[in-house]
Formats: sequence, structure tokens, C-alpha cells
Amino acid sequence: MDPLSALMWYVALLFSLTFHEAAHAWAAHRGGDPTAYLGGQVTLDPRPHIQREPFGTVFVPLLSFAMAGWMIGWASTPFDPKWAMEHPRRAAWMALAGPAANLLLVIAAGVAIRAGLAVGVFEAPPGIGFDFVAMGAPGTIWETCATLVSIVFTLNLLLLVFNLIPVPPLDGASAIGLLLPARLAFRLRLAFMAPAWNFFGILIAWFSIRQLFRPVLGFAIQLLYPEFGYG
Repeated sequence: MDPLSALMWYVALLFSLTFHEAAHAWAAHRGGDPTAYLGGQVTLDPRPHIQREPFGTVFVPLLSFAMAGWMIGWASTPFDPKWAMEHPRRAAWMALAGPAANLLLVIAAGVAIRAGLAVGVFEAPPGIGFDFVAMGAPGTIWETCATLVSIVFTLNLLLLVFNLIPVPPLDGASAIGLLLPARLAFRLRLAFMAPAWNFFGILIAWFSIRQLFRPVLGFAIQLLYPEFGYG
């Protein structure tokens, strides 16, 4: 295990998860549910999020890196189910806040990459990899920066796509409520509360994410590097 690579992956993942969950917590508080706010989740300090979900924020990331050379994990935000049932549209906005946070990080990483290209510290790589969206001169601090910002870019794009898959318990399932009449949104949320949905939803998302992510990544790379012909 490369310690520097592991550190960069963990910093990128932990910050991304924290930003995602803090956005959920902030949106819930704005929508009238103080549960996460009172639990200290409306913060970019990762410690409350680690304390709530140590398995998904510590153990799984380190295990996935040791086994596959990349990291994945999860965190969670508490909310009042009664509030969500009474206000399904507010709950839907709360759900969308997490993926929106990931989108902001994708954009921020893209801007950083383009800025690095503009000042000459980054270059476009010969081929795109998960941690190889930009490259810096070997053996310099810019090589490390390029790797870190590459991970932030692709990792948050992956989290964005994955969480928007419209199956429970993912955020996309709750977000459907914004497209439905209030009564139908209520019924859908009630139906999705069945525990069996969680297992089948994660199973569906796990097997479909590769096919969903590839074209989205390709489109994002075209937006990032319109002057290059990445296939």
C-alpha cells in the first residue's frame, strides 16, 4: 500500500462524504427538521460524521484501497421520518442537496484543473484514469496536486451519479417526489420505507453504476478538455 496514495484517496473521500452529508443536514435544517443540526452534522468537520458512521468512513475505505487500490465509503445524516412524511417535497430537496454538493466539488476540481493548465503546472494526460485526469511534472508537488484534484473530480462525479440512481435508499429515490403531486409523493415515500427496498436498491445500483458512469465521465471529460480528442 502506497502511504501517500492512500492518504490522498482518504482525504478526498472523507471530505467528499462530509460535504455531501453536511449539505443534507443543512437542507433539512432549512426545511424545518433540526435533527441533524442538533446532532452536529451541519459542519465540514469530519469528526461528527465519522462518529456516526465509523464503518463506512474508516473501515470500508481502507479495506477497499487495500483490496482494489481505490477507495469507496459512505456516511449518513439523521432526519425525522415524521417530518419527511409530512413534507415530502422538503425531504426531496434535502435528498438532492447531497448530490448537489458533489456536483459543486466536481466543478471546483474542474476549475482547478483548468487553472493549473493555464499557468503551466498541469498538463492534460495521454489517457484518462480515475486518479489521472490531470498530470504534473514527476517528482514535484504539482504531481501530487494533480493526482489529488483528479481523484476529487472523478470520485465526486461517481458519487453524484450513484446517489442520483432513483432507487431507495439512494437520494434519487427521494428526489422523485419533486416530480410528483404531493399525495403521490407521500405514497411513494411510504412505499420506499419498506426495509426490503434497501437491499434490492443497492443491488440494482451496484450492477448498473458502471454502465451509467462511463458515458457521464466521457461527457464530463469533453467539457473539461474540449480542445482534446479523448475517446
